[in-house]
Amino acid sequence: MDKYLAYASQYGVFDQQMIELDRINHNILRELERNGRISNSDLARKVGLSASACLRRVQEMERSDLIKGYRAIVDPAVRGAAITIFVMVGLSEHLKKDAQAFERAVAKAPEVRECHNITGSVEYLLRVEVADLAAYKAFHADILGQLPQVGSITSHISLGSPVDKRA
Repeated sequence: MDKYLAYASQYGVFDQQMIELDRINHNILRELERNGRISNSDLARKVGLSASACLRRVQEMERSDLIKGYRAIVDPAVRGAAITIFVMVGLSEHLKKDAQAFERAVAKAPEVRECHNITGSVEYLLRVEVADLAAYKAFHADILGQLPQVGSITSHISLGSPVDKRA
């Protein structure tokens, strides 16, 4: 059984019917990761299927929640976000209610583009995008600094992203 399917069945990653991730399905997923706007006919041609067979497989993977969705990756500068800062946040207490409260709070902050619960010396890694250092200082003080669950904050300003496979 494919490693993902074994994991999914053990941890209930998707509730719909289990689908086989054969070579063609892997190729479909790879192509969609590269270009989520590819037409079905172009996708079918690239993976060696008829258009109808390809569409059936894609729809099945969408129903099974293997394909979580499609989105546009917008240039942060267009949103007025010239600086990316990775913020490591340690919580004061290691209680579930504190983690949930923190996650709810940062989900509301438009500056927070990603929030990852991680292992190690801190509990969270945030990707924060802001216009400038003054905007980050305000976010640091007015958002993170006001959360009673936050015990430590360490900021790392990104100088660039030579590899970013999200786009």
